[in-house]
Amino acid sequence: FVLSKTMLFLCERRFQEANPLLQQISPDIENWVVSYQHLGQAVAGQQKEYLQMFYLVLQVCYYLMVGQVKSVKAVLKQLQQSIQTITAPDWPVDADLSRSREADQFIWMPREHLCVLVYLVTVMHSMQAGFMEKAERYTDKAIVQISKLKTHTDSPILSTFHVMLVEHMIQCRLVMGNKTKAVSELGILTKLLSSNSLLLSRHRAQLHTLLGLYAMSMNCMEAAESQLNAALRTSKERELWTFANLNLAIVYLRQSRNSDFMALLDRISPDQLPSSSHCMKAAAYYIHGLQAFFSSQYGESKRYLRETLKMANAEDLNRLTSCSLVLLGHIFLSLGNA
Repeated sequence: FVLSKTMLFLCERRFQEANPLLQQISPDIENWVVSYQHLGQAVAGQQKEYLQMFYLVLQVCYYLMVGQVKSVKAVLKQLQQSIQTITAPDWPVDADLSRSREADQFIWMPREHLCVLVYLVTVMHSMQAGFMEKAERYTDKAIVQISKLKTHTDSPILSTFHVMLVEHMIQCRLVMGNKTKAVSELGILTKLLSSNSLLLSRHRAQLHTLLGLYAMSMNCMEAAESQLNAALRTSKERELWTFANLNLAIVYLRQSRNSDFMALLDRISPDQLPSSSHCMKAAAYYIHGLQAFFSSQYGESKRYLRETLKMANAEDLNRLTSCSLVLLGHIFLSLGNA
């Protein structure tokens, strides 16, 4: 019950309420076998493993949602070890576990689906940490697994996982400069969404955002602005809304539209950011540093970039670290020339 309540809090982005519950339930799961040994060592051990999987998935999602890429590493490794345990040949099939009393059943999700979910959160972590090739590898593995499972069952959650994997892969291709693959996967994403009205309603804003990012990569700033504004109109998620605003700010900077950038200031100020994400806040500092650089306010730019580097280094946000160091190099070059 506590784990399900935590999941609801995470879905509603109520992180301050979710985190204490995760801390509270951990000892109970750890002592599960001792507390429920009357069920038999084997059954209690299997129940503990499924509860542990549920707990670890929630903890990984919590860290990723608040942008703490470094903090999640140990938990993600533990989750990957757990999935290896329950997918081992000697592990009982789900049907055997569900023969026990209904009150004793703890199969939160079929293990084949859990396997895809672990691939997905690994892709999400790799993307945030800047490990693009690793993200590509795990996406390929996950999509192969989804294709196999869909020959036996057409579960809605598999379609959701597929959409999320393709969304992350498009971002990955754009970061790596592979625009041909990005536009091809945008076509795949559009096809997946157009065949499912529920998925389309839930992922319309993400599609607009990705189209905006692709347009930015092609230097089509008017199209990028149009798509990002469409994302802002259709998004109900605070994190996506913030992400779209940060990218819209970059569009305005690249077009030297300083008045439009200033109009966005309240939405992208690091101190007033509606997002709870460490990563988003670090990105906001970077964009302010970029704006100060374009305005030749080099001292101000360095101040913002130092904040970016401090936050990026604290959580291994490698892409932001690289971008900040490059921009600092340009600043020192400009000061040298001056």
